Amino acid sequence: MSIARLQKEMLTNLPFYEERVDLACAFRWTARLNMHEAVANHFSLAVNADGSQFLMNPNQVHFSRIKASDLLLIDANDPDTLSGPNAPDPTAWGLHGAIHRNVRHARCVMHVHSIHATVLASLADSTLPPIDQNSAIFFNRHVVDGHYGGLAFEEEGERCSQLLTDPKVRVMVMGNHGVLVIGDTVADTFNRMFYFERAAETYIKALWTGRPLRVLPDEIAEKAALEQEDYPGQAERHLSELKAILDEQEPVYRN
Repeated sequence: MSIARLQKEMLTNLPFYEERVDLACAFRWTARLNMHEAVANHFSLAVNADGSQFLMNPNQVHFSRIKASDLLLIDANDPDTLSGPNAPDPTAWGLHGAIHRNVRHARCVMHVHSIHATVLASLADSTLPPIDQNSAIFFNRHVVDGHYGGLAFEEEGERCSQLLTDPKVRVMVMGNHGVLVIGDTVADTFNRMFYFERAAETYIKALWTGRPLRVLPDEIAEKAALEQEDYPGQAERHLSELKAILDEQEPVYRN
């Protein structure tokens, strides 16, 4: 057996290999989009029924370098998680552990300090109004946390998790902090995070003009949001195309 074939078989024997590949792709593409912040942000993906076990990026590794085999497999109910030799970032543990314990429908969690979403989080009113098709996707589907309490260690993580109990709410604008997005899969969550940043960029640049905004009526914004939710396969196709690009340009992400 060739060394290359043996290595491939070893990699595909990793637990949750396909999930790891999806997550590694999301990390690397987030870096390409400049939506990461140095080595400070984190994504996670639940891999068991109750969400208590999840994959997460290793502590302070740049998104652009993360490979499938690098991802940590973490138990949200293990109090000794932070004392191990391969412990996650303490704020990642505090925030993501709390969400996976308390919010069953949050199968995937992505937290970034992307530029435009963070500008939105810095405004006195951090609500995203439905001024275009992208922002209408999030009408009545995002929540603003206006009570920033410092770095997301365990107490802050528990508090934030309580804001995501409504299954309709899939985005939390973390006031004075950044944005956190949840979803059913890596594809679903990454797609939502991408479009929220694009919508926030449109809104912030519209504000720059100083001219009145053309805000959609509530019923049209809700209609557009529902139509997007029912649009078949868009998120999956988005991630599939990104993996195809990485397969050509930097296939090491699958290792």
